[in-house]
Amino acid sequence: MTIPANWDELEKRIGAAVKLTRRAVAVTFLEEIPANVEKFDGSEPSSCSFWRLAAAGGVFYTLPENHFNCAVGAYTHNIALSPEREKETGETLKFMFDLGYVKPEEVPQIPRLAKTPVAIVYAPLDETPVRPSVVLFACKPIGAMLLSEAAHRAGVSSGAPALGRPTCMALPASLQMGAILSLGCIGNRVYTGLGEDEMYFVLRGQDLAAVAEALGTITSANTALRQYAQGRRAELASI
Repeated sequence: MTIPANWDELEKRIGAAVKLTRRAVAVTFLEEIPANVEKFDGSEPSSCSFWRLAAAGGVFYTLPENHFNCAVGAYTHNIALSPEREKETGETLKFMFDLGYVKPEEVPQIPRLAKTPVAIVYAPLDETPVRPSVVLFACKPIGAMLLSEAAHRAGVSSGAPALGRPTCMALPASLQMGAILSLGCIGNRVYTGLGEDEMYFVLRGQDLAAVAEALGTITSANTALRQYAQGRRAELASI
């Protein structure tokens, strides 16, 4: 396999095949503070809000306390809220339970990071200063289809069904199992601006090169199969 020289080349290869509408976002969970990376300074309402900033070109790292505004994101990132704010998890979950959005028995099934990160680096894939733990692709369904087929061909598909809410659980799920399709959730769509016609595909950083390689075969195959199906439709469809 030809291994791309850098993340910029990987993003170009994948983006050309999938026709991404947004920049791919690299997320890296670290056990130490990264050198030569800017610390996030500000406030965001959710952990997935940092995806929006990275997709817009931001390169920075967060600390656990930067995620305290999002009880759900803190849960999936295995971040304990400060004592004065830990009741927010229960309040948020009760709100969702009362709405019928989540059932109490579902909570233990939500994937979480195995270990609390000391710092989390966010960046566009082509500018990431560190090797990504996971990479997020916001794409149209046809792009997600191609990425899913390529992941399967590369042997890195999780085999899991498309995930729903909360969107942020797709990150630990991908780390644990492999490539993940995520339909997103309403909170994520508000916080990130994800369109109604977009969804996520999440890959482990270690699998990017294999998927980029497989995409060449998959896109060529889909082009041929499209022409084949169009011909059969023209020939055999009666209406």
